[in-house]
Amino acid sequence: MRVVVAEDLYLLRDGIVRLVEAYGHEVVATAATGPETLHALVAWRPDVAIVDVRMPPTNTDEGLQAALDARRTVPGLPVLILSQHVEQLYARELLADRAGGVGYLLKESVFNAEQFMAALERVAGGGTALDPVVVQKLLAARPAARPTAMLTDRERAVLALMAEGLSNQAIARRLHLSEGAIGKYTTSTFEKLGLSDDTDTNRRVRAVLAYLSEPR
Repeated sequence: MRVVVAEDLYLLRDGIVRLVEAYGHEVVATAATGPETLHALVAWRPDVAIVDVRMPPTNTDEGLQAALDARRTVPGLPVLILSQHVEQLYARELLADRAGGVGYLLKESVFNAEQFMAALERVAGGGTALDPVVVQKLLAARPAARPTAMLTDRERAVLALMAEGLSNQAIARRLHLSEGAIGKYTTSTFEKLGLSDDTDTNRRVRAVLAYLSEPR
């Protein structure tokens, strides 16, 4: 797997590079500023990119905006945002194009290498990896009227956990239900969202993005 690492703090950037390489992947480029990030993503077109939100020159949202710009040039470019901050507006925009894998993890919520690498590989494979705190903040900011309004409370709970990247088995454990029951809820959710004519993996991604990327 070819990876670009965009992080302005040297020690953290170096640590991420070492971790990714320790798991047998290749870091093809690193970046420490927003412009460097955009150039690296477009030039290398990696299998996945790890991008911080706030980077020089202004340390506001250059990293996330560079990821968005890169995905406009390279549709479907998988991006895992790794940050201390939840930028709701741009996070929604990242999710809204519904092309390619996306992830948004908070640095303080990454507790071990296996967890992080599993999320990275899931994004590289076209899936989602969203921090529960990010999910909560995005859901809290949504308007009352939304396309998912027809979902039941249970279907909404299953979809929220799906957004975190959990499998049906993991969702079943979290909600204390059978895996078969979770399968029925996911199927009914796909049908209500008009996602019944696609592969199960793509339907999960599209359902999550539909749920999280509605306009503010």
